[in-house]
Formats: sequence, structure tokens, C-alpha cells
Amino acid sequence: QVQLVESGGGLVQAGGSLTLSCAASGRTFSGYGVGWFRQAPGQERDFVAAINWSAASTFYADPVKGRFTIFRDNAKNTVTLQMNSLKPEDTAVYYCAASPQRAGVRRWEYSYWGQGTQVTVSS
Repeated sequence: QVQLVESGGGLVQAGGSLTLSCAASGRTFSGYGVGWFRQAPGQERDFVAAINWSAASTFYADPVKGRFTIFRDNAKNTVTLQMNSLKPEDTAVYYCAASPQRAGVRRWEYSYWGQGTQVTVSS
């Protein structure tokens, strides 16, 4: 079992930045692919970014490319999502998820999920 806890959400003005952190406990995190997803009210939970176990590969959804960066520190069991140039449409609950197989872009590829952290971007 892997337990995931997100932190770093909050309220920010458009154009601002936030740093989300996903901390893992329970088992070693280093062999897992990790993804970030987000869900706005009334909408599906969408893929945002993912990183493979070694950090050699990263993946981003088109709406966040060039603005968000995902990176990880396996020694600290954390994965970070740096979000810059935030827009009101980035407002959502952000979830991190872990997969023992791969860092995919689909929700069903992930076995473990955190509880989410709210990000609100005001215009």
C-alpha cells in the first residue's frame, strides 16, 4: 500500500504560481510512476502531468505544457508540480496518483490516489 498526501493548494491570482507537493508513505516510492490529475466541479477528472519512476520521462496535457513542471525526489518520497502562469481555467481539485507499472495518462492506470488539494485561480 502507498498513501499519498497532497499539499500546496490555495487561492492565487491569474498569472501567479503555486507549488503542489505529493508526499508518499507506506512503501518505497521510487519504483512508481506518479501522475497529477485535476477535477473541476461537474467535470471529469483529467490528466495534468506524469513522471516515470526514474524521472527520465515526463508527460503533460496540452493545456499545461510550458506552464507546469513535474519533478520528483525519490530520496524524500515526494513529487512536485510547479504551476506557473496560472489561469482561471486551472481552478480544480488536484490529485496525485501512483502506479507500480507506468506513468500513464489515464486514470485507470493508477492504483493509489491522494485526497486532493484545492487550487483556485481568480481573474
